[in-house]
Amino acid sequence: MTETGHIATPPPRARLAVFTLGAVAAATLIVFGAILPAEFGQDPLGLGRLAGLDRLWAPPEVAFVPADGEDIGTLARAYAAPLRQDTVEIPLQGIFGPLFANEIEYKVRMPKDATLVYSWTVEPEILPDELYYDFHSHTLEDREAMTVASHGDDTATAANGALVAPFDGVHGWYFQNQSGDQVVIRLQLSGFYELIPPGETGNVGGILANVPAAEAVTSQ
Repeated sequence: MTETGHIATPPPRARLAVFTLGAVAAATLIVFGAILPAEFGQDPLGLGRLAGLDRLWAPPEVAFVPADGEDIGTLARAYAAPLRQDTVEIPLQGIFGPLFANEIEYKVRMPKDATLVYSWTVEPEILPDELYYDFHSHTLEDREAMTVASHGDDTATAANGALVAPFDGVHGWYFQNQSGDQVVIRLQLSGFYELIPPGETGNVGGILANVPAAEAVTSQ
């Protein structure tokens, strides 16, 4: 006669061990395959990505508060003109070449708040202190005071950076080769700007963009 609650034939210990291990494995799979990806953004097994559970997790959102006087609207800008990219190769003679052939000014036109990203290098390699540059902007008023903004000057053979135009005008570089060798300054530009035609203010040296250095200097 069987008593209430008493199992007359309990399962073998081996089967209990299998059941226990199976439950542990299932729990481990649930934790590492579902809970961690969905709740904590961690996916050690890669199952959360396959099941789309990793997209359920997101960190708490904290609103950005600008500093006193800072306009958060200046951090994002929209432009009517599309993004453009240009490569400008500027040949410069050495100090023993023709007079003034070792220096040039090259700029682009930009409206206020437009963005320019740039990178330039000197080829072939010369000593870092043999190439002088002056990065600056200025307005184009005639018969009036000219507004000028300096963005730094130094000697170097390469530079990378970005500029947000402080005002409507022309923005760019004065380069001077102080070595005895002929060099080419390879300038890569990207952003929202206009190239200045050869012979006009900012490109008096008559440089054409997007052509090899041997073809870059025009007669203006």
